[in-house]
Amino acid sequence: MAARPTLLRLDRVLANLGYATRSTAAGLLRDGRVLVDGVEMRDAATKVDPQAVTLDGEPLDHPCGVLVALHKPAGLVCSHDESEGPLVYDLLPFRWTARTPVVTSAGRLDKDTSGILILTDDSPLVHRLTSPKHHVTKEYEAILDRPVPADAVEAFASGTLTLRNENRPCAPADLAVTGERTCTVTMTEGRYHQVRRMFSAIGAEVESLHRRVFGPWRLGVNGLDLAPGEWCDINPPQ
Repeated sequence: MAARPTLLRLDRVLANLGYATRSTAAGLLRDGRVLVDGVEMRDAATKVDPQAVTLDGEPLDHPCGVLVALHKPAGLVCSHDESEGPLVYDLLPFRWTARTPVVTSAGRLDKDTSGILILTDDSPLVHRLTSPKHHVTKEYEAILDRPVPADAVEAFASGTLTLRNENRPCAPADLAVTGERTCTVTMTEGRYHQVRRMFSAIGAEVESLHRRVFGPWRLGVNGLDLAPGEWCDINPPQ
């Protein structure tokens, strides 16, 4: 049996989805711009299924929540603070910045790293995707400033590699050498700048870093053939 839709106050629906504040929603209703199942609605307190609401004849945008994959270009930051530089959120519909809960990233990519980024307003899902106990897989393609060190594969897999200013060693990670200065790293941790710091710990620096895989989502397959800056809706993980 299908789950019954969650019913919310009409003014709360409009506010949560970024169309109005709770107070300005009253004006939209008063002007007859809001319909529920095709019926003009004036009472802000009426509890409705968000999927049944239209504004100016158009369905509401993502009424059941946002879950998208974004191909993050290098040069953007995963922050809501404009003082930190150009934001990944600038690539999304402007109204999403006014949604409650706010649309945020499940984990971050640093400014100079490109690749797949998952964005959602589902806070429990963010926790599930970022909690260390869930061991979500991430795969990165790295270009180094020198040939891949001879001991890199062993060091990454050892479970003893320790980052600067940390005491707890990194969990084992798989490193596959793909060229003289290129390799692929598969890991389940997500510490601050971890891939770059792991290479630094063995004497190499990362010149370019790209995340191809995050959990069940992989750029380039299953509808995720996204150019840098593009995004698309995705299904929740099973």
